[in-house]
Amino acid sequence: MSTPDLFSQTHSVRTSDEQRIAELRAELNAHNTAYYVNDAPSITDAEYDALFRELAQLEAQHPELMTPDSPTQRVGGAPLPQFDKVRHAVPMLSLANAFSAGEVQAFDARVREGLGVADGAPIEYAVEVKFDGLAINLRYEQGVLVQAATRGDGETGEDVTANVRTIRSIPLRLLGENLPEVLEVRGEVLMKRADFERLNQTQMDKGEKLFANPRNAAAGSLRQLDSRITAARQLSFFAYGVGEVSDSAQVFSQVSFARIVEQLRDYGFPVFTAQPVIRGVDGLIEFYEQTGKARETLPFDIDGVVYKVNDTAQQEILGFVSRSPRWAIAHKFPAQEMSTTVLEIDVQVGRTGAITPVARLAPVEVGGVVVTNATLHNADEVARKDVRIGDTVIVRRAGDVIPEVVMSVLEKRPVDARVFVMPSTCPECGSPIEREDGEAVARCTGGMICPAQLKQSLMHFASRKAVNIDGLGDKLIEQMVDVGLIKTPDDLYRLSTAQLAGLERMAEKSAQNVYTAIQTSKSTTLARLIYALGIRHVGEATAKTLAKTYGTLDAVMNASLDDLHTVEDVGPVVAHSIVTFWADARHQAVIKHLVELGVHWDDVAVAEKIETPFTGKTVVLTGTLPTLGREEAKALLEQAGAKVAGSVSKKTDYVVAGAEAGSKLEKAQQLGIAVIDEAQMLAMLSP
Repeated sequence: MSTPDLFSQTHSVRTSDEQRIAELRAELNAHNTAYYVNDAPSITDAEYDALFRELAQLEAQHPELMTPDSPTQRVGGAPLPQFDKVRHAVPMLSLANAFSAGEVQAFDARVREGLGVADGAPIEYAVEVKFDGLAINLRYEQGVLVQAATRGDGETGEDVTANVRTIRSIPLRLLGENLPEVLEVRGEVLMKRADFERLNQTQMDKGEKLFANPRNAAAGSLRQLDSRITAARQLSFFAYGVGEVSDSAQVFSQVSFARIVEQLRDYGFPVFTAQPVIRGVDGLIEFYEQTGKARETLPFDIDGVVYKVNDTAQQEILGFVSRSPRWAIAHKFPAQEMSTTVLEIDVQVGRTGAITPVARLAPVEVGGVVVTNATLHNADEVARKDVRIGDTVIVRRAGDVIPEVVMSVLEKRPVDARVFVMPSTCPECGSPIEREDGEAVARCTGGMICPAQLKQSLMHFASRKAVNIDGLGDKLIEQMVDVGLIKTPDDLYRLSTAQLAGLERMAEKSAQNVYTAIQTSKSTTLARLIYALGIRHVGEATAKTLAKTYGTLDAVMNASLDDLHTVEDVGPVVAHSIVTFWADARHQAVIKHLVELGVHWDDVAVAEKIETPFTGKTVVLTGTLPTLGREEAKALLEQAGAKVAGSVSKKTDYVVAGAEAGSKLEKAQQLGIAVIDEAQMLAMLSP
């Protein structure tokens, strides 16, 4: 009689359960896709719940078979102490905005110019709605979701993986085959209006604070430290693009943007279903108008539409500018508007001295936010809109962010309405307010002696290209100003290690390091000091020119308007700014105190002007030079009378190209600009 193989029976049961678990996961994922992505439920809620419970029970019996992409892992886990930072492999750039048909036409013209397409030839664009939610980056490796991060500042976001796993419209495992080894999916997390209303009703029933709008609710839900709270709230997701892609199967190779979106849908992501491809700018504007009319019928909030050049090869040619792509733009809808009363108009002094008239309003809710202040931009705008104190005005949130006064309702104007008068002196420091010819913005001339500008002035003064106080960061400066340690730049040199050590998050060692850096910065150069003072319109290059031209600070301070007009690159506006700056005795006092406290520099020998091949020429450096660093090459060129620019334009005379020169070299070649290497540059610099 044979003995039963108990181990074999156990293995058979486990294999059977393993197969059933795989079947249940596949079935539930398919039902999730049908319900959350395709909006076409394939079974009843009761049937879904029964399958879900069966899977949960089997996984409880076999915890060794649990996987992070199981449908049961969307319920949320224990609270997290904090969010880790995630650096994006590919930056999450923002989009430039358009608010009119003319701006869209200008965008299309720039695209055609950048691609070298003849006037009138239509460009093909992929278009989509602009979701009013939070941008998110989803990272999949071998088809499995491994990380989710917020956009953050575009370079670094927050790790919200645990919370994102609870969003049922986001697949934990991609559908299909030939999946990329790495695929980052970009999209928007949002809350639908119906889900928002239910959430606020729940908040009201609990006696808790209500959310202002669906976007705020989505943001608050996504950034919960307890993912179980996120799981209890109905968040949705729509995919609209990709980040990093490691794709040996070349699924994403040489495809259109519209095809990328289709592929994302095939992988199991919800996408904007009415995503057409449009040829020509007239079609874009028509899509914008049609979408605007249907805006309120959508189940979620949108604040505009997005146009993207459809051909990905053309996208690469167009590239990027600053922090946005040249091949895409957001066409924003007009903001929501409400009427209220202007209680007063006063002025606000910005960190750069800009004087902005601000309307103080009777509180009014605009777009889900209570607004009490609204910008009037500048004195010309106040006059153009004829806004008076006491008026009933229309207020909107421009771009759904910044409240602004649109217009006065003249038929409701009271007889005692008062006209706004721009003050002649700064309310913060008493310095004259000036408005230069051709500028709309008036500015306080106080500069570094104005409390409203103090933080910005100190950050500039301590910066690397100014006196270069290593370790004196923006946060530390803000703290020192807030506690009253510093009122003018010379106060930096009065600080003791004990005062520094008394600041938040400053240990004795850190305080000593900052103190040492401050003392080290006392030895500077004339050009650095002039630049550090923050004279309006006087940048690094102009400061160097002034130092070379006059040799001493006294000579710069005593230079007349007529004399300054003769200095290279110093026009009437810059000359006026320099003379105005030194006319204020308080600025002279700062210099006097700096010298008394030990700040020193060497005078500059004023050399005779020697003409070189680079005198008066604009030069751009690109790539890695064989022997010279970028700053060293720049200094040599400036000594030879050149102006070193950061970008190539029609005004560029020479491009000095080193190894791995990129788009600047290509543009120079396209424009027919002379391109030289380091050896040729040095030969031209030799007498």
